[in-house]
Amino acid sequence: MASSHSSSPVPQGSSSDVFFKKEVDSTKHIRPVQSLPDVCPKEPTGDSSSLCVAPSLVTDQHRWTIYHSKVNLPAALNDPRLAKRESDFFTKTWGLDFVDTEVIPSFYLPQISKEHFIAYQQEISQREKIHERCKNICPPKDTFDRTLLHTHDKSRTDLEQVPKIFMKPDFALDDSLTFNSVLPWSHFNTAGGKGNRDVASSKLLQEKLSHYLDIVEVNIAHQISLRSEAFFHAMTSQHELQDYLKKTSQAVKMLRDKIAQIDKVMCEGSLQILRLALTRNNCVKVYNKLKLMATVHQTQPTVQVLLSTSEFVGALDLIATTQEVLQQELQGIHSFRHLGSQLCELEKLISKMMIAEFSTYSHSDLNRPLEDDCQVLEEERLVSLIFGLLKQRKLNFLEIYGEEMIITAKNIIKQCVINKVLQIEEIDTDVVVKLADQMRMLNFLQWFDLLKDIFSKFTIFLHRVKATLNIIQSVVLSVLDKNQRTRELEEISQQKNIAKDNSLDTEVAYLIHEGMFISDAFNEGELAPVTVDTTSQRNVSPNSEPCSSDSVSEPECTTDSSSSKEQTSSSATPGGVDIMVSEDMKLTDAELGKLANNIQELLYSASDICHDRAVKFLMARAKDGFLEKLNSMEFITLSRLIETFILDTEQICGRRSMSLFGALQSQASKFVNRFHEERKTKLSLLLDNERWKQADVPAEFQDLVDSISGGKIALPEKKSGATEERKPAEVLIVEGQEYAVVGTVLLLIRIILEYCQCVDNIPSVTTDMLTRLSDLLKYFNSRSCQLVLGAGAMQVVGLKAITTKNLALASRCLQLIVHYIPVIRAHFEARLPPKQYNMLRHFDHITKDYHDHIAEISAKLVAIMDSLFDKLLSKYEVKAPVPSACFRNICKQMAKMHEAIFDLLPEEQTQMLFLRINASYKLHLKKQLSHLNVINDGGPQNGLVTADVAFYTGNLQALKGLKDLDLNMAEIWEQKR
Repeated sequence: MASSHSSSPVPQGSSSDVFFKKEVDSTKHIRPVQSLPDVCPKEPTGDSSSLCVAPSLVTDQHRWTIYHSKVNLPAALNDPRLAKRESDFFTKTWGLDFVDTEVIPSFYLPQISKEHFIAYQQEISQREKIHERCKNICPPKDTFDRTLLHTHDKSRTDLEQVPKIFMKPDFALDDSLTFNSVLPWSHFNTAGGKGNRDVASSKLLQEKLSHYLDIVEVNIAHQISLRSEAFFHAMTSQHELQDYLKKTSQAVKMLRDKIAQIDKVMCEGSLQILRLALTRNNCVKVYNKLKLMATVHQTQPTVQVLLSTSEFVGALDLIATTQEVLQQELQGIHSFRHLGSQLCELEKLISKMMIAEFSTYSHSDLNRPLEDDCQVLEEERLVSLIFGLLKQRKLNFLEIYGEEMIITAKNIIKQCVINKVLQIEEIDTDVVVKLADQMRMLNFLQWFDLLKDIFSKFTIFLHRVKATLNIIQSVVLSVLDKNQRTRELEEISQQKNIAKDNSLDTEVAYLIHEGMFISDAFNEGELAPVTVDTTSQRNVSPNSEPCSSDSVSEPECTTDSSSSKEQTSSSATPGGVDIMVSEDMKLTDAELGKLANNIQELLYSASDICHDRAVKFLMARAKDGFLEKLNSMEFITLSRLIETFILDTEQICGRRSMSLFGALQSQASKFVNRFHEERKTKLSLLLDNERWKQADVPAEFQDLVDSISGGKIALPEKKSGATEERKPAEVLIVEGQEYAVVGTVLLLIRIILEYCQCVDNIPSVTTDMLTRLSDLLKYFNSRSCQLVLGAGAMQVVGLKAITTKNLALASRCLQLIVHYIPVIRAHFEARLPPKQYNMLRHFDHITKDYHDHIAEISAKLVAIMDSLFDKLLSKYEVKAPVPSACFRNICKQMAKMHEAIFDLLPEEQTQMLFLRINASYKLHLKKQLSHLNVINDGGPQNGLVTADVAFYTGNLQALKGLKDLDLNMAEIWEQKR
């Protein structure tokens, strides 16, 4: 604040400048100081232009104005050179707010840096050099300044003599360390005759402290003398402040007089009207509050009425609404102090009642007669129960339903067994008491009908469970959908409120600038929402009376909580029942999502329960080996029934249960073992009794082979009468080729087809059947090799010898099996999963073993003739007559060999066999001729040998099928050297 007296402003100096220059003429060199605006401006005189001189808080709120200046009255009156001043008149009288504060730099002044003075420094650098040169030549004669500086330096030097401990801000003699440092007690020790020296030390210490005090007092006096001018300036400012205070007091007195006149003339009547209106509104509010209390008083009877009709949701809504009213609008009412706790207890009672009611509903729903209809029992009651349980966060109702499902599944099997046993007259229930023992007395057809009935009941049971769980899930999903939509609406409402607040801020700023009252603007803004909200309000309870017509407004007799809680959305369940979803659900989206997943898991659990009970039923019947003794058709029928039930439950519940499938796999594995052992034992008996003679082929076996057409294996249907009239054939015709076989091979082919047919009927045993069939084929190969090549048939069935006919017949039987191995492989490959294709390598190994066996038989036939040639040709002599007896015997044996194998082996195999025999013959003949030293020299011996060889060749080519055989007999002769 500027001064109106003749004194000039107090000059400001830096810390290094401790003295002041003489003042110059203020009218020439000092800019006139403008007065700061008064804190309490004078009363407006009606001139609008004068009102706008001061900066506006609205239009200039983002610009720097004089109001940003932090200079206040104490800052103007005090010496600005003081960094910190003690409490003075202003702080004692006007408070601690009158302190030096930092002045915010003006937005209009640029930030000055060293770059702004570069041009100036370059301009005066030359002048500065000249000035410094002149200064060195002619030193200054300002002795006054030097004296002052010398005095200042001397005072600083004297002050430095004072120890630093006295200058500390926390200096206090009550501190023992500080006191001992200032007054060392060691100097005052009077013991030992040192009293005089202690007295001298104390005097010296006293003089030293006095000297320090004198130095400090001199410096204080010096500082006071430097600041005397500022003190007198503050005193002159005080007179000016008194003038301003006097004028302000007069202005305040005039303003109060005018306000009193305005209040008496213009305001008292209007305020009286407003008071009366406020009183009337208060009376209406009290009346509505009493009506609300009367309504709340009727809460407990109303809840009892609702519970008597099982309206749990309505009772809970009423309790929640009443509790909210008690907390918000009736808080502190002494007569309702116990109602809140009573409602809480009543709410807990309702929760227990709902759980008991749901348990009763589950029992009655699942234990009603299992008929074809799968409609939900009392759907509206179920929806109300589920909604109430969700409202109370009682999420364990699914466990209750799951336990009831287990009990019902047990009862279904028990009731089906009882009904079936009562229908069988052969079972005496008085003798056989246990139900499991009674069930084991059923034969397969009776037990199969019982199992079929159980599966049918389980299917209906699962349909019923699924329908009920769908209703429960629809309620949960409806609540979840409502929560999400409510959250979206809240986000939209928040965005609208933010936009409304922004627009309201702009409007308020405009109203302030125009001089209107802010309260009026807010009242006008609130008028419209109040009228809109009146349509969304309602009474607290269904039995509350509507507000009377003499009330001021409808919302005053309702509560905000009741109006917000009643807003609901409806959705329809699959059964057609509308679900009213309230907004006061306490469940989160995560809990509702988890509950929906648990409902789906409960449906899966229902399927698992049915499968587990069915497994126990199967195991109870399988204790005495009943299932293992089933024949193929019975087990196939059972397997198809179980697989059908598994597929039905999977279609109903959406997931396959594996317990019953695993039990079927276990029984199927036992069935496969028994199936394989029976057929392997049968094949072993057939081989042990096989005499390896060609057997006639019955017509049914020819039909069996004919049914394997196009690589597809299927057992033919038996023909009535026609098969008996057809005569057996000598050979088996397979795709145009004749196979002479033994009876064991015919039965083996039928057994192989039974394995393949079993795979078609029971796909789950494909891998086991493949392994067992491989084992069967290997067993036939090894056993036939032991009996024929190993001559085991001579001891087993008493054959005198293993003839070439036996060998050729065994080879042809093996060739028949090899012919069908690719067909069998393709049949299994089409039914195996791709990851198990590596099991098909068994057929490759079997094919190799069979080919090796066939090759061994051919080698055995050649070896028989080779030993014959060695025996006959070793005695051969080149002499008359021609043909010789040796060659006659050889041709005879070759004819017998041909006769034995020609009808059994194909012509191509016969030719290949005789080519190998002929090669052995040539080797032995060549060896004998070499031994006899007979060479191709055209002599008599050569002629005799040529005649015998021609006889052998002619007889061999005369045999059937060997006419075109190239014997190439010229290789028997050694070349002349």
